[in-house]
Amino acid sequence: MYKLLLKPLLFRLNPEKAHYLTFDLMKFALGNAFGRSIASSIFGYKHPKLKKQLFGLTFENPVGLAAGLDKDAKVFNELSSLGFGFIEIGTLTPKPQPGNDKPRLFRLPNDNALINRMGFNNEGVDTAAIRLKNRKTNTIIGGNIGKNKITANEDAIKDYEYCFNALFDVVDYFVVNVSSPNTPNLRELQDKEPLTHLLNHLQTINNAKSKRKPLLLKIAPDLTDSQLDDIIDIVASTKIDGIVATNTTIAREPLTYPKAEIEAIGMGGLSGKPLTKRSTEVIKYLKTKSNNAFPVIGVGGIHSPEDAIEKIKAGADLIQLYTGFIYEGPALIKKINKELIHQNIL
Repeated sequence: MYKLLLKPLLFRLNPEKAHYLTFDLMKFALGNAFGRSIASSIFGYKHPKLKKQLFGLTFENPVGLAAGLDKDAKVFNELSSLGFGFIEIGTLTPKPQPGNDKPRLFRLPNDNALINRMGFNNEGVDTAAIRLKNRKTNTIIGGNIGKNKITANEDAIKDYEYCFNALFDVVDYFVVNVSSPNTPNLRELQDKEPLTHLLNHLQTINNAKSKRKPLLLKIAPDLTDSQLDDIIDIVASTKIDGIVATNTTIAREPLTYPKAEIEAIGMGGLSGKPLTKRSTEVIKYLKTKSNNAFPVIGVGGIHSPEDAIEKIKAGADLIQLYTGFIYEGPALIKKINKELIHQNIL
């Protein structure tokens, strides 16, 4: 129904307007227990073999929603009824910020892709934390945290600490985002020295809690092999719980659109099918070079059960959808889970 009726209507709208209209539709249809129950019966798929024990958590299935869709934790309850095994909210920053100037979200339907330069637009971590306190779902929730645009890199550690403490009691795991291409100079925090310092600081706070929370790092697909080797060393030295691979890419290949048309869109992170191969390569590299030393959540260009299986065979312990969810709709989650059971992949 989504691809036949709703998607054609939504794709006639400006992408960001379509995003918020979809939120309104979800709140209307799934904002009550009855609606969520109906959705779960349609889109949900349960099987004992789909359950995954990781980070001390039990995931009902390995298919999650990546950060970026429900930035402010406004529809995580509704999304949980669509069959996701976990949902990641954010990226959240200490202070509210409007993000980059519009237009900042662009569809490339011929390539099943998006380009975005949203810029961590969000209402602030404290507002999201209030919403999360009233969660009506048992679905695992991750908190993706970042820094405000106006915060200098040398002070970024304070922003991440603030977000970590604000969300600690209301999320099940954390993801540190230093890999978005849409906040100026943010990716400089991926360098070995500042990243090690940041993660060690968060781990110190984490380990001082009565019960620590899993702490992961989200990395860019544009890292070189030597930079990925640094990431492997950083995971070992800081003892974080795993990696999310990958964020969006600043590359523009392979795309079928004329170069001039892509250049007219301008800066931003590319997601969707053009990212499939590279994100899988990063997963495989991390798993192989580290000798499977840590879990990896695979994300980037998953538009079919075959894409999901490819990620898992490359070493992904869990996977996440974003652009594939927008293009294929909620039925994709069930299709992936059913095919994982059918092929006995797990």
